[in-house]
Amino acid sequence: MDLGLKGRKAVVTAASRGLGLACARSLALEGVSLTIMARTREPLEEAAQALRAETGVDVATVVGDVNSAEGRDALMAAAPDADILVCNPGVRQVPGDFREWERDEWLRWWDAHFYSSVDLIRRLTPGMFDRGFGRVVCISVSFIKFPQVGFAHSHAARLALAGAMASMARELIPRNVTLNSVCPGLFDTDALHTNWHGHAKRLGMTYEEIKTDRLKGCPAGRLADPKECGDLVTYLCSAQAGFMTGQNIVNDGGVYQGLF
Repeated sequence: MDLGLKGRKAVVTAASRGLGLACARSLALEGVSLTIMARTREPLEEAAQALRAETGVDVATVVGDVNSAEGRDALMAAAPDADILVCNPGVRQVPGDFREWERDEWLRWWDAHFYSSVDLIRRLTPGMFDRGFGRVVCISVSFIKFPQVGFAHSHAARLALAGAMASMARELIPRNVTLNSVCPGLFDTDALHTNWHGHAKRLGMTYEEIKTDRLKGCPAGRLADPKECGDLVTYLCSAQAGFMTGQNIVNDGGVYQGLF
């Protein structure tokens, strides 16, 4: 299937590894030129070079923190007319005790999982609207459908983003600009393994015990390949997905058992 993306321009944040890199690669394979961002130069440049070599598309890099105003300013300067925005917060979640978090800790997660994405959407979608095409996909987490103990700060911000995007989506769809979130479950990434190590420490268990327990609860019985997230995101960016907007799409191997 031709997804109608060849020649489009995309911004992907936290794209030097994991789900961000998988999204960038999948888009590049469809002929989308990229501006990718990450905090650390060396892995970012290595990722960019690998993408260029494999796909032949133009790949620009921006070194910076998307959760800072300076980082977002640099990204907008590099890619002011992107057709596609993939917001990946790139913050590794470690569980904690909400009773120990004061205002600054809550606001740190608010910036990472809410405001950084909203600011990029605010700044890029007017151009998309004027041109009559735009796709925004935010990488969330399946747990926004069934919040977990230890992640109140993350869940609060992600749920706020879901609500804001649902509202904004209705304003932008008349000009073929869509906003959706992908909510991945157990994907084989460094972030997931960091999460599991955090749970093991907090619960007094071993990493292997946590892994066995988590996979037991997954009907698919395996970790997902990041490519499976990247390809879903790319489809949501396609010409064919222009009637889907304001959705939070769970991709978790059957863990979430709700109907809605």
